[in-house]
Amino acid sequence: MSQAVETRPGREGQRCRVSPSALALVESARHGLAAAEDEPAPSARYVGAHLAALRAAAAVVAARAEPPGAGRRRPQSVWELLPKVDPALREWAAFFAASAAKRAAAEAGLPRAVSVGEADELLRDVGAFVALAEGALGMQPEQQLLPLATAG
Repeated sequence: MSQAVETRPGREGQRCRVSPSALALVESARHGLAAAEDEPAPSARYVGAHLAALRAAAAVVAARAEPPGAGRRRPQSVWELLPKVDPALREWAAFFAASAAKRAAAEAGLPRAVSVGEADELLRDVGAFVALAEGALGMQPEQQLLPLATAG
């Protein structure tokens, strides 16, 4: 049986349940975004921000995806799966899928792969996306998380 995590009440006093795997991905996205903001090199900021977006998207997919069926399917990226589990995030998925090649170029160390402006813009975009992903999970941005007491 899957253990869940309960979050503190939101603005309306509601509580939401988030699986430990989705919670870990959200926390990783938050930490990754903060670390990316501190990177001096634009390519490192861009890569760190893009990976934070990937983790936030993976949290939504992990929380919403149905268990795999018996049939075999081709592997899909999180950017392909995200619009299937949350159509409201379709444009974000397309945006980050399109920017994956630039991230790969930056990771490969290609000179001038990413400008300072591009890195800073992506940081802002990813900050907005992480907040949207948290909202899609029923969390408030930067909400403190508490373990959910389980029976047993």
